[in-house]
Amino acid sequence: MEFHPLLQALILGLVEGFTEFLPVSSTGHLILAKRALGLQGEGIDAFLVVIQLGALLAAILYYRRILWDTAVGFVRGDAAARRLTLALVLGALPALALGYLFGKKIKAALFGPGPVAKALIIGGVVMVLVEAWQRRRIPKAEALADITPRQALLVGVAQAAALLPGTSRSMASIVGGMLAGLTTPLAADFAFLLAVPTLGAATLYDLLKSWRVILADTGALSLAIGMVVSFVSGWLVIAAFLRYLRRVGLSAFGYYRVAIGAVVLFLT
Repeated sequence: MEFHPLLQALILGLVEGFTEFLPVSSTGHLILAKRALGLQGEGIDAFLVVIQLGALLAAILYYRRILWDTAVGFVRGDAAARRLTLALVLGALPALALGYLFGKKIKAALFGPGPVAKALIIGGVVMVLVEAWQRRRIPKAEALADITPRQALLVGVAQAAALLPGTSRSMASIVGGMLAGLTTPLAADFAFLLAVPTLGAATLYDLLKSWRVILADTGALSLAIGMVVSFVSGWLVIAAFLRYLRRVGLSAFGYYRVAIGAVVLFLT
């Protein structure tokens, strides 16, 4: 069945928004959705990256008070604001550097259902094991201002694993934060704040580099629909996921990843 291009943009925007902040891999789900819709080409691949700007704006809206207070505090010389700024810079650097150096090679080699399915399964198992381990530990940091440069860098190194399609930037960052000694909710907050420099740099780079081919392959209206839908759905998901995380934890998402990864492997 062939869908209208605007409906395709709406579907892809929903997939992006609903999965960007859940630890299930938005890139992996978008690759699977692209395959299911029968889409291909350089413009479509760039479109899938650029609509992340919508989800990025959702994170900025949700954390607007923290971001504003941090920016103002940094200018005024506030120690806590400068610690958080340094933590965000250190957390973003590994993924940005490795993405710039190896992003094209990774896309060429691993953007397909098979690698995505395997990464989903492996990440799901890791999430379940790390959460079980975390319950037996006393966290070393319970507030954003408590995150040390070492912890931030550890989260950044973990986040870089999300360059592999199907891994999930959210999952890698949250698990990295938990392993570094952050509480699970704090690890999620820090992971979502890291989306601002990480997603911001990656998507703006792709937009500046590929806007002509995106518009040629998908059109301005489709791009606008994808971004708006990803913004709205992403904003709804952040709050719901954080509430769920505080009450229940990560394990259910780990089991989901294993299940959907196994289905994809069976079908491919």
